[in-house]
Amino acid sequence: MLTCGMMGETLKGACGDMMKTWTTELQTRRTTYQAAVTVMQNGVVVVVGGGLTHVGTVILAEPRESLRGDGSWSATSSVINPLGHLDERPLRREAEKLAAKLRLRVAVAGGIHLDEISSEDIDGVMEDCGLLFSRIVLQIDQNQG
Repeated sequence: MLTCGMMGETLKGACGDMMKTWTTELQTRRTTYQAAVTVMQNGVVVVVGGGLTHVGTVILAEPRESLRGDGSWSATSSVINPLGHLDERPLRREAEKLAAKLRLRVAVAGGIHLDEISSEDIDGVMEDCGLLFSRIVLQIDQNQG
């Protein structure tokens, strides 16, 4: 559901083109992931949680032309992590991909905590985050038209 404003009114032109916010969810065998997405006039903010939700990383991705010099776009990011948190790994990759695609600054904050996680599950979390962000991109694309 798309909402806007401090009280979360349903979008029907109520906030014009200033901000659009919605939530999405992805259920996998590992956990349920949730994301709250706000698309601003000149940036995107995504808050992600899975398992025991928490703030395990904060990422700001800045789009730029690729260093390859081929006209493609990439992104550079700055990251803040609490000690011992690995949430950066999947979320940084997705923040940078989203920033490069949209050519907008993207801020991602989130945390994914699964007890007794295996290395196979870590790879799965990477894949799950890719799926979650694919949903986010699809929703952004649908709402820009």
